[in-house]
Amino acid sequence: MKPVKEKKLRPKQQQRSQPGKETKMEPAPLFSPKDHSLKLAGKVALITGGDSGIGRAVALAFAQEGADVMISYLNEHTDANETLTHIQSYGRRGVAIAGDISNEKHCIKLVQETIKEFGHLDILVNNAAIQFPTSSITKITAKHLEKTFKTNIFSHFYTTKAALKYLKKGASIICTTSVTAYRGSAHLIDYSATKGAIVSFVRSLSASLADKKIRVNGVAPGPVWTPLIPATFTPEEVSKFGSDVPLKRAAQPNEIAPCYVFLASEDASYITGQILHPNGGEIING
Repeated sequence: MKPVKEKKLRPKQQQRSQPGKETKMEPAPLFSPKDHSLKLAGKVALITGGDSGIGRAVALAFAQEGADVMISYLNEHTDANETLTHIQSYGRRGVAIAGDISNEKHCIKLVQETIKEFGHLDILVNNAAIQFPTSSITKITAKHLEKTFKTNIFSHFYTTKAALKYLKKGASIICTTSVTAYRGSAHLIDYSATKGAIVSFVRSLSASLADKKIRVNGVAPGPVWTPLIPATFTPEEVSKFGSDVPLKRAAQPNEIAPCYVFLASEDASYITGQILHPNGGEIING
């Protein structure tokens, strides 16, 4: 695949519902893996938010590396089906399940269906998230606060609890946090708080599961061109998204996905409780 030159600014655009539809984004995010090897041959992965954005790129990167993939998504059926088509193009099996991961019963169903379809589970990627930008903490409603925490961090507890009975020695859990967990965000206070909680979740869970030889790590991306951006920001904000980092642009999803492949593979066999920072050059403390 030839590299696509990144424009400094993209067309102004906005989608009225989140997490948004990748099929309506302009330009389309890059999600195809960059190279080929089989670091995950015979593995089965469950990825929340696997229909688009980072989750889609991770699903395809895993498939390219030899894994079968179960993806969960909310209601973006077209995006999910396209992701499955790409997974199958690598000769791997892909299955998609729609539903709300803020509901624990649905998270349990995701794990059970993964076992039913594939027989085992080796990699759990807690990735899906939502955000509601606000100008002040006084604008954060109780409804949005609860929804953000249930989707962004409660779901990590739900899926992990359900998956633990099936995860064996050598399994990997990877959680998507954010650069906002470290530097904060004035207009994403509740979202940033959930991402900070994910960092602590990774560190604590890794210690809890170390004796079982199950590794737990995270990825804290900076700005990434995903459907959540036009679904939650104004057209003007979208046009300038990512221009404030040292590299002066947002990442493409397939620039983030290799972090997940690395953490899921034997290459990271001595890494647990850690966070990778593909963020365009921001200096992170903590």
